[in-house]
Amino acid sequence: MRLTAEQQAVVAHGEGHARVAAVAGAGKTTTLVARVLHLLECGVPPARLLVLMFNRSAREDFQSRLAAMAPSGQALPDVRTFHSLGHRLTGTLTRWGVLAPRELLTADWQLERLLRQATLQALESASETRDSALESDTLETLAHFCGLVKAEMAPPAELYARLGLGEETDHFVAAFEHAETLLADQGLMTYSDLLYRPLRALEAEPALHARVQGFLDHVIIDEYQDINVAQQHLLAMLAGREAAVMAVGDANQCIYEWRGAHPDTMLENFTATFGAARDYPLSTTFRHGHALALVANHAIAANRRRPDQLCLAAPRNPATTVSVAQGTQGLIGELGDWCRQGRRLDEASLLVRSWALSVPIQLALLREGIPFRLSREDRFVFRLPLVEALAGYLMLAREPRLLQDPGHLLMLLAQPTPFVARERLTALAVHLAETQRWPEHHVPLLTELRPHQRRTLKRRWMLLCELPRLSAWPPARLLQHVIESVEAEKVLKRAAARRDKGEEDVRLLDVLVEQAGETGDLEAFIELLRRPVQNRDDGVLITTVHGAKGLEWPLVLLAGANEEDFPHYSRDNPLTTARLEEERRLFYVAITRARERLVVLHDGGDHRPSRFIGETAWEDSQRVADRLAGQGATPIPVTYPDLVRRYLAALGETLSVEAAALPAGVAVPVVDYRVGQRLTHAVFGEGEISVVEGDPANPVIEVRFRQAGRRRLIARRAPIELLEGEHLEPSADRCG
Repeated sequence: MRLTAEQQAVVAHGEGHARVAAVAGAGKTTTLVARVLHLLECGVPPARLLVLMFNRSAREDFQSRLAAMAPSGQALPDVRTFHSLGHRLTGTLTRWGVLAPRELLTADWQLERLLRQATLQALESASETRDSALESDTLETLAHFCGLVKAEMAPPAELYARLGLGEETDHFVAAFEHAETLLADQGLMTYSDLLYRPLRALEAEPALHARVQGFLDHVIIDEYQDINVAQQHLLAMLAGREAAVMAVGDANQCIYEWRGAHPDTMLENFTATFGAARDYPLSTTFRHGHALALVANHAIAANRRRPDQLCLAAPRNPATTVSVAQGTQGLIGELGDWCRQGRRLDEASLLVRSWALSVPIQLALLREGIPFRLSREDRFVFRLPLVEALAGYLMLAREPRLLQDPGHLLMLLAQPTPFVARERLTALAVHLAETQRWPEHHVPLLTELRPHQRRTLKRRWMLLCELPRLSAWPPARLLQHVIESVEAEKVLKRAAARRDKGEEDVRLLDVLVEQAGETGDLEAFIELLRRPVQNRDDGVLITTVHGAKGLEWPLVLLAGANEEDFPHYSRDNPLTTARLEEERRLFYVAITRARERLVVLHDGGDHRPSRFIGETAWEDSQRVADRLAGQGATPIPVTYPDLVRRYLAALGETLSVEAAALPAGVAVPVVDYRVGQRLTHAVFGEGEISVVEGDPANPVIEVRFRQAGRRRLIARRAPIELLEGEHLEPSADRCG
């Protein structure tokens, strides 16, 4: 193996703990294989060495590469995931009589059935709440909540209060307790229990610690930034005071906070848990070129909770190009250019922050006949129940005979949910299809419903009767009328068990209205929504950024880079500093998946481009990369000269850069500036805002802006409050 000096230092690490900060594409697997072989060569018994990988595919890849590089006949150490480690520990404690034997639930439907039973027990006779609580999305969120309780080893009520879940989740804490009872009574356990049960047992009986410790001399763990509290506790317990722990990861790629991970795990928490450690950087990426390396460094620079480390491109990496394009036409153009260069569509990946943002992409690709595949087949636009129902409303405007189809009526009455049991909706749909009249108030169909349920369903029936008279309306106007008539936004927010799920569903409505406006023809739009399509192996892959973690492609297109979409926030869910940093890490992961070309797409029009696009300084980065590949003595003007100079110095390059002069009156976005509702500190461009006196509730601030290499005071005001999305004009003697 040909290793860099940084990689060799990790391999040769001596005694004690080590923390390895590895940038995206830094060759971690190669380095860790070399580290394991080095320890074996030094006489460490394989049984005294444990390697932990984040998931099964990473474990299998590491095992195969280790076996390929090891000398023939060499005994190899255990390579495990946390789940497999927990499974072994659970078996050990069961044999010792500490834990009762249980069977592992391996199928999703088994867990859903158990949670459905726990929900019914928690709600008892609350029939209206029960109906919505048994929706698949709510059960999925309950499963996530139960798993998070065990991942964070947190009291359920405390965690529930911290998460701020939706209106229809008040039963979650009680449902968790009922689920625990059901698991115990039926002798079952979930994957989360593989760590949770052994840890609870070990914490309850400290005398057991000595029986599980002392078997290891070295522990190597990959993707350390993504482990949760339970995993960290188990690791600390097994390592004890004797084993040396080497943690490898990247705090800048911590994107699973919703699963219990935290960037501080790789930073302060490691030394707090294990003690002093030797720090090693793996700063060189072997994935992409200088332009993208500089873009990545700029993109993450505004985060405060991050390692002070640059990503450096290796000399023989691809000359990655970076650009920004607008809308679906920009996407189609980029894919066309790629194919004209003789490249294949299956070499490309289109990333979105959330699945709702993939809808216009799917529709555009369908219109153009461009093959694609989704990492989750249930996310095809025409398979989404809400989209199917909205298409059904529009179909009714053109085909009044559908009012006599009970199946079609049931679909429209049920979406978006009216919070009524399915069997009652079915009976009502049959009655309406047969009679074409709303039932009399004394009919049992209605007396079984609550007053507001009756009002909701009657309004929906009146809309259905009205739609055939509106067939001449443009599709966007008609769709908007349907959305408003069924109060879709309000219902979706209420029905969502998670706030972000409700916001994603509402964003889906906006996307569909926009697409209807672009199509212009009702029949064509309906046909587009209902067009059958399947995954094509030769097509461009569409997946979320979370799903792309650990992967790479020659061409990466990041779509939906709009303010409020990425970073994601709303008036009801404003950004905090911590959430903004998490969104920025997610953006960093997205852009560092590319090898040869990165294209960031924003929608334009009424959508403002994401602040993250500006933070990347992509045009400066591309110019610097072009200059590194060529010649030229004149200084390059860049927005952030200090960062670029630091990058060039790390490469040993003498290229000259200078601060770019921003024109008078330019509006520079404020970033990272709010704590609570009041301003305490901010950075914009090469200037800064800071509190110079007074408390945060009534601050006196001064604003300084870099121009011609020096900072100049341009404003001083008190009090001031800058809300998210506002801008400063550096040339004006005012703020906001």
